[in-house]
Amino acid sequence: MGEGKTVPVEIVRSRRKTMSLEVTKDGRVLVRAPYEMSEMRIRTFVESKKEWLGMQLQKAEQRQAIRQQAGSISEEQRTSGIRTARIRIPERAAYYAGIIGVTYGKITIRDQKTRWGSCSSQGNLNFTWKLVLAPPEVLDYVVVHELCHRIEMNHSSAFWHQVARVLPDYQRQRSWLKENGWLLEL
Repeated sequence: MGEGKTVPVEIVRSRRKTMSLEVTKDGRVLVRAPYEMSEMRIRTFVESKKEWLGMQLQKAEQRQAIRQQAGSISEEQRTSGIRTARIRIPERAAYYAGIIGVTYGKITIRDQKTRWGSCSSQGNLNFTWKLVLAPPEVLDYVVVHELCHRIEMNHSSAFWHQVARVLPDYQRQRSWLKENGWLLEL
């Protein structure tokens, strides 16, 4: 965000109590704010985050450039990845379920865009096939994360304690996903 360069900001109002700032994958800037928040207060908030915003916009530009150079996953690669995921993910889920001491229902492998995995209240697990493109310890982290929701259906400290009990270094895998997960979406 260079001097004098203005970036369009999209304001999304809702029944929330706080504001948040987000740079989307395609480089759009979103401010989520309460309905009653004044435009002036929102502008002040965005201005106070100018340095962070500049870094995030730069990252988004770099990611877009890498995506354009790399192209996308071919249909053959996708099919092969799904086939691999349908074998590997259930194997890892069965292994870790025994360690954690939980059961689960059906496992579904999807081509999800926004989530690595999820766990329903009925115990069904969903995973994106793209996890097989990540390092094996990252795939294991996502599997353990979802299985721990069978004990705690939230992200409380009790939940994270369950994850840490199985994977003491889970934060490294979580950080890897935050920093590099976008590469799996190429």
